[in-house]
Amino acid sequence: MTELVKFGLDDLVDILKAAGEPTRLRLLALLAAGDLTVTDLTEILGQSQPRISRHLKLLGEVALIDRYQEGAWAYFRLKQEGKHAALVRQLLRAASGNDPVLLRDSERLAAVKQVRSERAQAYFSRNAAAWDELRRLHVNDADVEAALQRLVGAAKVESLLDLGTGTGRILELFRNQYSRAIGVDASRDMLAVARANLDRAGISHATVRHGDIFNLPLEGQDFDLVIIHQVLHFLDQPELAIAEAARMLKPGGRLAIVDLAPHGHEYLRNDHAHVRLGFSRQTMEDWLERSGLEVAQAVDLDNDLKDSQSLTVTLWLARDKRSVPSSEGREGQSSASLARSR
Repeated sequence: MTELVKFGLDDLVDILKAAGEPTRLRLLALLAAGDLTVTDLTEILGQSQPRISRHLKLLGEVALIDRYQEGAWAYFRLKQEGKHAALVRQLLRAASGNDPVLLRDSERLAAVKQVRSERAQAYFSRNAAAWDELRRLHVNDADVEAALQRLVGAAKVESLLDLGTGTGRILELFRNQYSRAIGVDASRDMLAVARANLDRAGISHATVRHGDIFNLPLEGQDFDLVIIHQVLHFLDQPELAIAEAARMLKPGGRLAIVDLAPHGHEYLRNDHAHVRLGFSRQTMEDWLERSGLEVAQAVDLDNDLKDSQSLTVTLWLARDKRSVPSSEGREGQSSASLARSR
């Protein structure tokens, strides 16, 4: 049985006052299912925006929910870590799954997510032709994903950061390995696709954020694993993105990079916005070393077509050089040893 979390009397009273109101408890139940805007919540609950905003403010003041900005939109979600999050989840588990109000909210939430999914799919469809053309040149996606999983290993991680998350595929791929995850992307259209995919997969312990890969809107030294999948070749200064990714790592944390090996397909610059035509192992390893990371392994994957147009994908795994607590260090070392042995 899960041990009950403990609070001081005053703090506990404040939390229960905030949660112990019908609309606010309904909000907590909705935000436990994923990130939502005030507009989403007003549509689901049928209440005015000022009223919903006031309730959200009260919940935020006692640290039960998180708020983050994405352009003109503010998103809210249930706090994912700490004893406040644990207490809220205990309260929500005590609510009957057959309560008619909560059931109606859940149905309206599903409708909101369906609209979100349809909008995301429309964007995805508009760009599918260009992406399909590139996929024919790349190594099969399933092979790349399998290689990435082997490289990272099966050990559980507390926190994962996916930079350039795109459709959120990496967050789906590693869903059973992390306790919490954040995907960051500069495209709000792609974030809409990612949110729809996370909704469809029922993943509530991951969230996506709008952000600049060179100046991330996150606290440093907060992640055990950072992944950059097929992003760096779009950047003018990829080494700066690597340095920013390294800043996100906890001591002993790992950075996995998937990108293209050097190639000569100049048309990718104009037709597909590629700034860099792949990366050599030496160049990437130099950048990683300069960012305080030690390269554990690099792996090349070739396209089965093996023709002049095919592209090779390279995967790198690097580790933060700073020391870690002994128990975490032993687990990390086992993963690194496994990676080197393959």
